[in-house]
Amino acid sequence: MLEEFKKFALRGNVVDLAIGVIIGAAFGAIVNSLVGDVIMPVIGSITGGLDFSNYYVPLSSKVTAATLAEAKKEGAVLAWGNFLTVTLNFIIIAFVLFLVIRAINQFSRKEAEKVPPLTKTEQLLTEIRDQLKSR
Repeated sequence: MLEEFKKFALRGNVVDLAIGVIIGAAFGAIVNSLVGDVIMPVIGSITGGLDFSNYYVPLSSKVTAATLAEAKKEGAVLAWGNFLTVTLNFIIIAFVLFLVIRAINQFSRKEAEKVPPLTKTEQLLTEIRDQLKSR
């Protein structure tokens, strides 16, 4: 059973998936920093210094704190500012991934166009293969 698991874990697809997950996590950290450290402060300065991450609606009269972290300790809160930040993260990640995949597809198309035309020998062999398949 251990050998079977080893074969499964070391197959190309599983390793590729693991690499993708690791790169995705690192990419997510970069985008979180972009949103939290670059975009949201700019939006905050445009809106008069607002920090969206600390915006919340208290769901209990016991909650009187000024920051979200303190408010969560005091009781239930609806953290809509944090939700807005996470939603913005998602939109940015989705858009950047769209751009990356689009660039990869364009590169793939250019590579496909670079394929040289078949030689006469290759054309004849292709015709022979197709005729043999049809029999």
